Amino acid sequence: MKVHSKEYNNKVLLLQGNEAIARGALEAGVAFCAGYPGNPSSEIIETLAEAAKELSIYVEWSVNEKVALEAATAASFAGVRSIVTMKQNGVNVASDFLTNLTLSGTKAGIVLVTCDDPSSISSTNEEDARWFARLADIPVLEPSTPQEALELIKQAFELSEKIRNVVILRSVSRLSHTRANVKVGELKEISHKPFFDPKVPFHTFPVVLKHFQRHEKLDEASQWAETCGHNKYIGPKAPELLICTSGCAFTYAAEAVDLLNLNSRVGILKISTTYPLPKALVKGALKHSARILFLEDVDPFLEEQIKALAGEFSQEIGSKEFMGRTTGHIPVAGEILPSTVIQLLAGLFRIALPHEGYRDRLLKLISQKVPPREFGFCPGCPHRGTYYAIKKAIAWDDRDGFVSGDIGCYTMGIWPTGFNMVKSVHAMGSGIGLACGYGKLKELGFDQPVITVCGDSTFYHAALPGLVNARFNNADILMIVLDNSATAMTGFQPHPGTGVTALGVPTTPVDIESLCKAMGMDAAVIDPYDIGSASEVIYKYLKRSGPRVLVSRRKCALVQNREGGFPYVMEVDKARCKGESCGCGRYCTRVFRCPGLVFDPQEGKAKIDEVVCVGCGICSLICPQGAIVRRER
Repeated sequence: MKVHSKEYNNKVLLLQGNEAIARGALEAGVAFCAGYPGNPSSEIIETLAEAAKELSIYVEWSVNEKVALEAATAASFAGVRSIVTMKQNGVNVASDFLTNLTLSGTKAGIVLVTCDDPSSISSTNEEDARWFARLADIPVLEPSTPQEALELIKQAFELSEKIRNVVILRSVSRLSHTRANVKVGELKEISHKPFFDPKVPFHTFPVVLKHFQRHEKLDEASQWAETCGHNKYIGPKAPELLICTSGCAFTYAAEAVDLLNLNSRVGILKISTTYPLPKALVKGALKHSARILFLEDVDPFLEEQIKALAGEFSQEIGSKEFMGRTTGHIPVAGEILPSTVIQLLAGLFRIALPHEGYRDRLLKLISQKVPPREFGFCPGCPHRGTYYAIKKAIAWDDRDGFVSGDIGCYTMGIWPTGFNMVKSVHAMGSGIGLACGYGKLKELGFDQPVITVCGDSTFYHAALPGLVNARFNNADILMIVLDNSATAMTGFQPHPGTGVTALGVPTTPVDIESLCKAMGMDAAVIDPYDIGSASEVIYKYLKRSGPRVLVSRRKCALVQNREGGFPYVMEVDKARCKGESCGCGRYCTRVFRCPGLVFDPQEGKAKIDEVVCVGCGICSLICPQGAIVRRER
């Protein structure tokens, strides 16, 4: 479906939350779109990039989130509406510029969309990006449904232009990736004529004055929040319990109240402008209930604000009993689930659940039938070969070497699929930063070799400053870039090394090894499918000193399959395979662990799963009996 098509104007479409956000931005007349891929936000830019093939808009995948925000801000300064998208981790990266931007102010509407990831479904942390709004004094809008996402992002652009500042729209994984019927509006013909007026500068000086002005803008946003139709109270005039909620948690609360027939006893205060709050609406709702329950994803953001307001209004509204994350009624970590809300309300109102015990019985039955599963690299994944080569080289070196990791598909190196090689994982680019520290401990008696790994997209995003630091301070480290020619973890979006932009336009690739050599570092390329040669090169580089780089280059197996597949058909020579009597302890299936290579307990031998195996041929190099054979297709 072409979400950007005018033929769908004023029709009802089945849209993903991220598609609804993109459609709303297009209806608002957005002209410039930038972001960095990161689940659960990636589909927004992908949808807009598809629209750019037919509409007069510009879309890019930027090298990181800070650059994306800066580029989108330039469009705002030049008088055209812009959007920048990222996940919660990306707001950390963009925050340095964000906290300055909110002092300088903006011109045309600019919306920062953060898609947070409660329960850390595809992230290294579980973070609430709303705190940056309080840090930088900017509004946050939180939709509860795809329909509301479309409507609120249009209002976000209007609010941004009203207060001449950036506005945050916060989604979460469940909203971004759910699908629902959405009544879309109209895509209008908009003439974009960017022009930067040299007589109107944008800077942060004088800082104190601009800080005062920032608060004035926030006060203006607060007045707007009072009239925002997406903030509302639902329920009886004097409820026994008031639920204060936002985002997806609102839909869970409404469902639970309905299922438990509590509509006449429970009120719901739905807040879509979670910062700044509509104080009058909140005050009015608090007046009529003695018990307050907070439901929101990740942190007690609403909870703390409303408790503070309750203290401010205490003489008028009286004392209250509060329940939420800070009181233990809601778990302090993890996303809000519909079952959590139902069970909590049933307990508070002493209602017996008809399905009591059903969940426990079901889990018991499932646990007996479903085999345990673990994270694993895809069949043919080059990262498996890289980690195998690292494992061998570290063993040969015999100095307790280790790997400082990073975030990406290769993060799974912390588990058996990567032979447990990776010992630390934090933010993008942190692997090289940590390695720089290890690499300067030699004069204090540290003598372990340090390998740091990162992917190709991460290299451009965040590893370059750490690498420059390593060169500058002559840190004794070996960096291995796992270059699979894709931003594989988040959906194969292009990056500076792929040679194509978000719009499909060919561009000059930024060559990793050339960059490293230009900094005066020893750099070479290895093939992770040739694990014998790769192991030897890594071992040699471990023996060298100073900062040095190896690029382990093979296309992601999924990309390779799309582009024509692999050259081999794999099979196990059963005459050579000795199974349990080999003495290797089923090394091929127990240690190497490629999903395409399995153990047949009936025959007592290894075999190839022809459905799963892609034919990369790498497993033929690890059998001590030479029983795994590869043949040309």
